[in-house]
Amino acid sequence: HRSRRLSSKVERAPSTMMNADMDAVEAENQVELEEKTRLINQVLELQHTLEDLSARVDAVKEENLKLKSENQVLGQYIENLMSASSVFQTTDTKSKRK
Repeated sequence: HRSRRLSSKVERAPSTMMNADMDAVEAENQVELEEKTRLINQVLELQHTLEDLSARVDAVKEENLKLKSENQVLGQYIENLMSASSVFQTTDTKSKRK
């Protein structure tokens, strides 16, 4: 009986060690999987942020072009008003004095 008990304990020892090794490998794989998942989520979040920023840049460019066009129209309008007004007309002071 003793030899059976001893041999069964010896046979179980490698099995227990293998289980511990497998548990360690599984734990390491789980940590790697969690890290990969975290990195993938971070990349996806950064992609969404980049898309949002690109859309914002496009909107600002469009608004900028619109404002430039409006400024040109207003500048021309002011120039026309100034040329039509006698207050802004250039006068030749020499010819008026003579």
